[in-house]
Amino acid sequence: MADQSDTLRAIPAIDVLLQRCGAALPNASRPLLLEAIREETTRFRAAVRAGSPVDATWFDAPRFVDAIRAALERVQRSRHEGVLNATGILLHTGLGRAPLCDEARAAVDGVARYAIVEVDPDSGERDEREIRVARLLCDLTGAEAATVVNNNAGATLLALSALAAGREVIVSRGQLVEIGGGFRMPDVMASSGAIMREVGTTNRTHRNDYVSALGPATAMLLKVHPSNFRMIGFTTAPTLSDLVELGRAHGVTVGYDLGSGLLRPVDVSPLEDEPDVRSAVETGADLIWFSGDKLLCGPQAGILVGRKDAVAKARRHPLFRALRPGKLDLAALEATLLVYRAHPDGVPPLPLFSALSTPQAELVAAARELAARIERASGARAVVRETVGFLGSGSAPAREFSGVAVALTHPDLVPDVVAARLRAGRPRVYARIEAGEVLLELRSIFPDQREVLATAVVAALQGPAGVP
Repeated sequence: MADQSDTLRAIPAIDVLLQRCGAALPNASRPLLLEAIREETTRFRAAVRAGSPVDATWFDAPRFVDAIRAALERVQRSRHEGVLNATGILLHTGLGRAPLCDEARAAVDGVARYAIVEVDPDSGERDEREIRVARLLCDLTGAEAATVVNNNAGATLLALSALAAGREVIVSRGQLVEIGGGFRMPDVMASSGAIMREVGTTNRTHRNDYVSALGPATAMLLKVHPSNFRMIGFTTAPTLSDLVELGRAHGVTVGYDLGSGLLRPVDVSPLEDEPDVRSAVETGADLIWFSGDKLLCGPQAGILVGRKDAVAKARRHPLFRALRPGKLDLAALEATLLVYRAHPDGVPPLPLFSALSTPQAELVAAARELAARIERASGARAVVRETVGFLGSGSAPAREFSGVAVALTHPDLVPDVVAARLRAGRPRVYARIEAGEVLLELRSIFPDQREVLATAVVAALQGPAGVP
């Protein structure tokens, strides 16, 4: 501890470093130079506290100026840049969830300047911006109508505000979910103006619980798919079909928050028994809403499908304009849906499904090649390990799939520092740390990225300009 304190105290003052680097890099702007110096000193302190061997005299060496030059390049990089996802989490919220297919990426590029958004391409008259996407959604799901907002939280708020404000929504206690960022169903219910009526218990809710709660104030029977957790054991809940039958008998709207949004059944592990939109529409539910950037494999969006009158009410609500998506999301969503339409049977060739379908043997071979290259070109030890993965982003919780990782250890660098170096590279590589090793998961790396990953990892381990 004393040695650490001495090393930390030996770091020169920022003003001293600023003057030294300013003389060596006269064309650098002072604010950017200051940011770069602070970044490097922060990295140095983190390395010291993590126990990595460092030398405070590094600040006096020419390599420090080289490190600042590299840091200047980093601080001017766009924050929203592409990265290599070696975490093994295929729907990583922090890294943008579902990767877009090539068609969607091309569509985004195609509308980046002027594009058709709210105009009919033939007449030139104003039109609904999501009309083509809505038609595709109806074709693919069998719904009478559809619309799109900016995310599923917005879809939930819009559905409840438009169809149940000032009246009661009956929902099982076992489905009062909380998703990422502290977004809770009871809170959004209150924000929408709907009155939540809880029924049943945490683990068991019966049809009669809904029947007993029905009354003149009831606006909706709500089912929420617990897409980010799983209850097992002594549990029960009415099916969506049960609620639809009950809703029709009493003239009450039935809403379904499907969450992760698998569009149709796919024979891909671990999604074989995941509830899907098309099957939900077939039950006759009035309104179903779900995410676009999870199991649908598209961009961030909240999608609502169902009966014409329910969708029309949502579109007429004042919140609809506030929640509408932009041209980039609509273009990417349309392109993704066109892939589904072009492949009506089997598994559509979308990146998430392709990653899940990659044979384990192929991943093992790629991992062995990567490990051998890393060991040849750096001082790190690289071992191939078979792992267990999860989708992430509240999709298919507790459902595992096999994975393969290259596990890194370095004689001179602790795992936190190795991971930090990987994140600081170009391109940035995001890995995970487990049991003292940095794991590079191959299932979340696309085949055309494997060579790029190898180059980036070797560069990071050889010692980029930065904290030694």
